Amino acid sequence: MTERPVLYLVVCAAGPAEHIDELVDLLITDGWRVCMIVSPTAAPWLDRAALQDKTGYPVRVEWRMPGDPEPHPPADVVVAAPVTFNTVTKWALGINDTLALGVLNESLGAGLPIIAFPHTKAELAAHPAYAGHLAVLRAAGVIVADGKPLESVNGPGRWSVVVEALRAVRPT
Repeated sequence: MTERPVLYLVVCAAGPAEHIDELVDLLITDGWRVCMIVSPTAAPWLDRAALQDKTGYPVRVEWRMPGDPEPHPPADVVVAAPVTFNTVTKWALGINDTLALGVLNESLGAGLPIIAFPHTKAELAAHPAYAGHLAVLRAAGVIVADGKPLESVNGPGRWSVVVEALRAVRPT
């Protein structure tokens, strides 16, 4: 592959999102073209202009208008980090009410490699539907990291798990 592969980074509103710029830096250094799609709740947490300057692509929150060109090149791989209880639940059910969910649903349907890094409160993870929703996504081919891999106590090192997981699925 002569051009750097394209990674869609779907970011939801959980604590680690406040430091997503650290992950973006690591991904770019690791050779990815990063295109960001963020949930409407996460969008105000981020400096979208700075992230666009880093990646060279708009940080998308909303659907584009019919007939508008796609602002991102086609993805090779998709990462959802952090992904919340709400997004996991809606994604497993095929709900498509935000651009972030739309990208996750379309990517799943397209058979793209997808890696998800949940970040959910223990009380929500204990909800009886949650384990089943994770199982649905795994059965569909999504690689779901176990536990709470992006725990904030890990500092900037929290993102190494994402980079390592991507190296395992990187297109050649």
